[in-house]
Amino acid sequence: MVRKLHSDVLQRIFLRSYKNKNTASPPVADRRNEYTKRFGETIPDPYGWLRDPNWQRVVKEPDTLNTAIKDHLEAENQWTNHALEPVEKMRAKLVDELRARLKEDDDTVPLKDNEWSYFKRFLPGEQYPIFCRLSSSDGSEQILIDCNKEAKQERFFSVKGTAHSLDHKYFAAAVDRNGSEYCKLEIREAHSGRIIDNSVISLQGDIVFSADGCFIFYTWLNDNHRPSRIYRHEIGKNVENDKLVYEECDSEFFLSIDITESRNFIIISAHDHSDTSEVRIIPADQPELSPQLIWKRQQGVTCVFSDSGNSFFILTNEGDGIDFRICKTPINKPSIENWKTFVPHENGRLIQKMLVFKKFIVWLERSNALPRICIKEILTGNQHYVDFEEEAYEVTLSRGYEFNSNILRFYYSSPTTPQQVFDFDMRNQKRKLLKEHEVPNGYDQKNYICKRLYAKSTDSVLIPVTVLHHKNTPIDSSSPLLLYGYGSYGYSMPATFSANLISLLDRGFVYAIAHVRGGSECGKEWHVNGKLYNKMNTFGDFISAAEMLIKKNYSAKGKIIAQGRSAGGMLMGAIANMKPELFNGIIAEVPFVDVMNTMSDANLPLTPPEWLEWGNPIKDENAFKYMLAYCPYSNVSDIAYPNILATGGLTDPRVTYWEPAKWIAKLRHHNISDSLILLRTNMEAGHGGASGRFDKLSEVALSWAFSLMISGKIDRDKILEGN
Repeated sequence: MVRKLHSDVLQRIFLRSYKNKNTASPPVADRRNEYTKRFGETIPDPYGWLRDPNWQRVVKEPDTLNTAIKDHLEAENQWTNHALEPVEKMRAKLVDELRARLKEDDDTVPLKDNEWSYFKRFLPGEQYPIFCRLSSSDGSEQILIDCNKEAKQERFFSVKGTAHSLDHKYFAAAVDRNGSEYCKLEIREAHSGRIIDNSVISLQGDIVFSADGCFIFYTWLNDNHRPSRIYRHEIGKNVENDKLVYEECDSEFFLSIDITESRNFIIISAHDHSDTSEVRIIPADQPELSPQLIWKRQQGVTCVFSDSGNSFFILTNEGDGIDFRICKTPINKPSIENWKTFVPHENGRLIQKMLVFKKFIVWLERSNALPRICIKEILTGNQHYVDFEEEAYEVTLSRGYEFNSNILRFYYSSPTTPQQVFDFDMRNQKRKLLKEHEVPNGYDQKNYICKRLYAKSTDSVLIPVTVLHHKNTPIDSSSPLLLYGYGSYGYSMPATFSANLISLLDRGFVYAIAHVRGGSECGKEWHVNGKLYNKMNTFGDFISAAEMLIKKNYSAKGKIIAQGRSAGGMLMGAIANMKPELFNGIIAEVPFVDVMNTMSDANLPLTPPEWLEWGNPIKDENAFKYMLAYCPYSNVSDIAYPNILATGGLTDPRVTYWEPAKWIAKLRHHNISDSLILLRTNMEAGHGGASGRFDKLSEVALSWAFSLMISGKIDRDKILEGN
């Protein structure tokens, strides 16, 4: 009890002392009379002016941002720095801590492709990877692209996709140089690294070579940042000669391009943000053929095709199999009447990914928020599983390059186990550990405890919650807790290892992930029950998780910090309006908080495809009213909000910079408490934040310092140890 009182009193004294000594004032954005009228409702948008009318140009050319808007965003950044001055030294110390846990000289495990193996290398002091390859015959190495050299004089640099030709002659990279995700294609001679073709711009990042290496296929982004066309580019030729292979005219659909594991077929997929897809194929050795339609879109039906040489395998939810099954059909008979079930559907067991080898089918399934690898021999039908023992963990499959192989590569980690890389022999069912991620500062797994708990939501559904803490952290309601959530698009929130969390865990924080509905942790129904008219379940689940953790003494009311990113940021905005008293703070990173205005603008990049996730408030009155009831920006009111830190990226095409800017301005106007309301916009990056691996640590340190400060875990430069 003495410890708890000390922490609470210190927290109040610290914040009161800080506010008394800071006479500077936060920016006050102009409030303007802008309104939207629809279905009999009038919705004010007093900060709508923060959206640059030429936003499409700003995404590509950030220096063209309207001066008044730029001045406001920079004033917000200055205020955030000013507000966090008491922890300025702590932020610097945290950066050093985080970097000390990062192995600066590191290689990924090479992936073999016949005579060459491909990998990435990181060098001490360097921000970016070097793409390399290793000769299978003599062990010699070649540098394909040194991103550190390429990134010089650049404010942002990121390779969004790579591919090499089957003869290993060419290496291609899709490069983003401002965070907008509009990439430029750079094709190099693999043996020399010399760029021979860089005329293609505005591509998405998915690139595929033809079998002969003479052509490369790419997905083109239009001015609204929608991948709407597939082009074929002849290497070394002028981009004006590129051939349009397919164009998607429905603005609710995205295009992507891929190649099957056998490399026999180039796959063109049109898909929405829900469960509808359409598939076309081009033989990789006949790249100039027109694409053949093999699956015509049907509302709510997803099909993913691959081949084993003689047969197509289809991962699909067609029929009654909401959680997917795998079907098989002859190559020359791809239509549905020829499909035979190869792996049946099981309700609540979601098949998330499929890999096809010449002799084996591998799939990753998930149930009860835990993944499992399953392997089935094509000829015999023999089936086995790769199981794991920890209460919470994550597994990902590596696609690899070699089709006629018995070796499956996968990656394993848990909240307490750093990432491990395995090769698994599918014939004899033996795994081989190739690499274990090294934490240089002497991380000891035995010092940390991970548990899987369950919270009962408002409708009695049990919500999985992953909890992590240091073994010496008291579970007596005295500890601060960081609770993370997402819950959208069917994305399952992984329970993985993060060395960055150690800085909080070792200072007495508890960390938890609420696996709320809207994801797919417990099957596809988990997603369905957290979207559209069920979206409120996502927010209720998160609040129930917080209340369960309080009840079990992991923390206390008013001591929890909630964190979410992107659509998880919308969750943050919603719970701030619904249950502000539960939380000491909220960290909302690139938060999707202006849901109503964004979903009402069909010209924004993601709006039409996302109506299937949120509803269409333009045409559907019921969707409009339901969305209006939870939209974070629309529901800001005169209440006492917790401390809030929001972040944004100026060139972000997914959650545009003005969403967090408008939200923070409105929060600050209505907030009746003396809590901190802060915004930091990265003026040189987009949705993913800073591109350099060390620069990213500064962003983490910002969030951690904010969390420590508002939790009373520091007194000026002194750290109050939590263990």
